[in-house]
Amino acid sequence: MTIEAPLDVASALATCTIGQIVLLDCATLWLSNVLLADQDIAAASASLLAALAICPAHVIVVSNEVGHGIVPDNALARQFRNAQGRLNQLLAAQADLVVQVTAGLPQTLKGEARQLT
Repeated sequence: MTIEAPLDVASALATCTIGQIVLLDCATLWLSNVLLADQDIAAASASLLAALAICPAHVIVVSNEVGHGIVPDNALARQFRNAQGRLNQLLAAQADLVVQVTAGLPQTLKGEARQLT
């Protein structure tokens, strides 16, 4: 089942049940939507993190690392890059497992991979 929630991911997560596996693809696009909708990024991020914390399903969050390149030349791009970095840090702090994939090679940054039952 696919649920499209360009801004209100928290409501979509609230419909999940125990035993489900949810792929949130992706936090970067969601944040971009929040920024372009001129919403409060900190409040929206806090709402997302709270929803993830109480979601009974196993949630896999895909996100992009946007801070490894050059500093963007415009204010909106710099705001986005900084906000994405903060969101990634908050997601990683709350997650049990953090895996960075570069060139198809996974590197576990936090936790241990385990079988989902």
